[in-house]
Amino acid sequence: MGKTSAGTTAFGRLHKKSTHKICRRCGRRSFNIRKKYCAACGFGRTPRIRKYSWQNKNLQRTVRVV
Repeated sequence: MGKTSAGTTAFGRLHKKSTHKICRRCGRRSFNIRKKYCAACGFGRTPRIRKYSWQNKNLQRTVRVV
């Protein structure tokens, strides 16, 4: 019987092409090449910057009375 590989040769295809590249608008490496939009700022999908209220933690500004 001939020697056959158990599947390790197929893993060579997996790491050839990256899915994201550097975004023109925000500069982060989150622009999806296939979907043509940035996951971080929404460039290519919307003219506005992508932002949500849950992204930043709200600061508790309490006045301290002495």
